[in-house]
Amino acid sequence: AGQLLVLCAQFDTLGLNLIQPFRISFFLLLVAFPCRADDINNSEIFAKRGACVTLNITFSASGSFSPDILEARRKLMKEICAKYKSSISRTITHHHVKHLYVEDKYKLLYCQVPKAGCSNWKRTLMVLAGQAPNAQSIKHDTVHYGHHLKTLDSFDRQGIMHRLETYTKVLFVREPLERIVSAYRDKFENPNNYYHSLFGKPIISKYRVNPSWAALKTGSGVTFKEFVQYLLDVHRPVGMDIHWEQVNQLCNPCLIDYDFIGKFENMDEESSFVLRLTGAPPNITLPSFKDRNPSDTRTSMQVTQKYFSQVSMLERQRVYDFYYMDYLMFNYSKPFKDLY
Repeated sequence: AGQLLVLCAQFDTLGLNLIQPFRISFFLLLVAFPCRADDINNSEIFAKRGACVTLNITFSASGSFSPDILEARRKLMKEICAKYKSSISRTITHHHVKHLYVEDKYKLLYCQVPKAGCSNWKRTLMVLAGQAPNAQSIKHDTVHYGHHLKTLDSFDRQGIMHRLETYTKVLFVREPLERIVSAYRDKFENPNNYYHSLFGKPIISKYRVNPSWAALKTGSGVTFKEFVQYLLDVHRPVGMDIHWEQVNQLCNPCLIDYDFIGKFENMDEESSFVLRLTGAPPNITLPSFKDRNPSDTRTSMQVTQKYFSQVSMLERQRVYDFYYMDYLMFNYSKPFKDLY
């Protein structure tokens, strides 16, 4: 694609004060974030409507993230979809958009991926919508059970398609095996009556040899090996869950053309990039606090490797295979040297 040289002056409305030339591809400017014709001369939209980035968006000169990285991620996604998913139906149904949260003021669609920063993204959407003064004041249960945010499937077909065509569509992903270890630790190693009852009981019943009466009654104490056995079982005693479902199944990136594919591993920089892109006020940033089990060590790749040392090499391979499409689509490296 051709390139456009943009000389960035002072943009107080975006909270940026940079005088720095940047090269931004026409592809990113005109395809990823298209403008309506009437946006071009509308200064209010320039300040508030991040989907229009023809002339008003500047990018931080610091950090490792750049528009080129964003464009490469989108290009890879399209290539993988063309190679592996070309035969799927192109019809978008309510089912395909049920995990997309809608923020109408800043024209933002966010696909929730649990254990990839989704709680703090929901907090930020609530702040953008004027439902809270800041993200830090919003409690966990309010975020997940308060029904303050609309999902895209709550609209009629016309409303769905209008938003998919005109809003900025955002997806954040995380290293797949690190994400499921984080989910296991959260749901099974800590008190959680819902998950212990719904998932723990059948998992212990099917995969544990001589389970105790107490374990069968409470569903507490599921081991990581038992969790992996459940995950790999084609005849699972209980269905899948959003916290460990593959991202390509949750967010349907081969049907929905996401404008921004971000990485959890670089959340601070990339979330700021998105928020400035949508025209959000400069004082709004994604929080980084851990509100559930804050005393637990964060799940790193080192922690992930420790958990996977509890299962066999074959099980590690099969789990990697289970998330293989996510590894391909989002360009993550093999987490273990003995994988093929």
